[in-house]
Amino acid sequence: MNKVSCRKAFTKTLAHIAQQNGSIFMICSDSMGSSTATNFFKKFPDRFIEVGIAEQNAVGIAAGLASVGKTVFVAGPSSFLTARSYEQIKIDVAYNQTNVKIIGVSAGVSYGPLGGTHTTLHDFAGLRALPNIEIFAPSDAVQTAFITKYLAVQKGPAYMRLGRGDVDAVYPITENFEIHKAKILCGADTADVAIIACGEMVCPALQAAELLAAHGIAARIIDMFCLKPADVTAICKASIETRAIVTVEEHSIFGGLGELVCSTVAQFGRPVPIRIMGFPDEEYKVGKNTELFGYYKLTAPDIADAARKLVRA
Repeated sequence: MNKVSCRKAFTKTLAHIAQQNGSIFMICSDSMGSSTATNFFKKFPDRFIEVGIAEQNAVGIAAGLASVGKTVFVAGPSSFLTARSYEQIKIDVAYNQTNVKIIGVSAGVSYGPLGGTHTTLHDFAGLRALPNIEIFAPSDAVQTAFITKYLAVQKGPAYMRLGRGDVDAVYPITENFEIHKAKILCGADTADVAIIACGEMVCPALQAAELLAAHGIAARIIDMFCLKPADVTAICKASIETRAIVTVEEHSIFGGLGELVCSTVAQFGRPVPIRIMGFPDEEYKVGKNTELFGYYKLTAPDIADAARKLVRA
């Protein structure tokens, strides 16, 4: 399967759904291009709203439309959408349980060359703290399309985080998912270490499993594409059935997948060594996302090395 960006898979799927569902609306904040929403606008101009650089307004309008029975997708750069409009997401969407879907595009360090103002390494932490909102981070176009279809029929708040560039396919086009259940990609029966990843970090985690196999270490790769509600059972089984856990995320090491796994294991699982791999508590470097993954040791060889050291400690 050719590389396809998650954001393109989202808008293609949403436009298809909107042909059969007249209640689907889309709102952008000066981001029709970056959200790949041009085709949706051309097909459904009466159901598309461009508010300009006004993320707070975008979320407020979405909540208003949702209150009269519409299913509203608000799409824009996640760095701004989840920060500037945090209060609106908190009150207008989560607190009031409106049928609004927040779609953060170009997340993580997709905008790395533009510097810290455009990075999104806080969104999981901020939104996990809000009630009533589901959180998703798909790993490829197939999974993105599946989640988009779910969001179109699910009633209530949700956030989906998408990257910017084209990504390798993790799943075949025929793959199916259970929406709140993590996907185990390998090592389901027996494994020395569990590597739990989300979003576009799933692919390097899979590659790390191949590197580990060459050293005689079996890895269980878990795609935690739904961070809220999280698959507690999958996390606990990993702590019981393997010797160590590594978490990998394109997010701060605070408040994201890593701390979610740690708190789950501490409360419900078996104590095992855990290594959280993500972005540290510092001002981040400027560069392409691939350069930043290398600098912050989030590549497949880095993941494999961390897992190997943890297992053999």
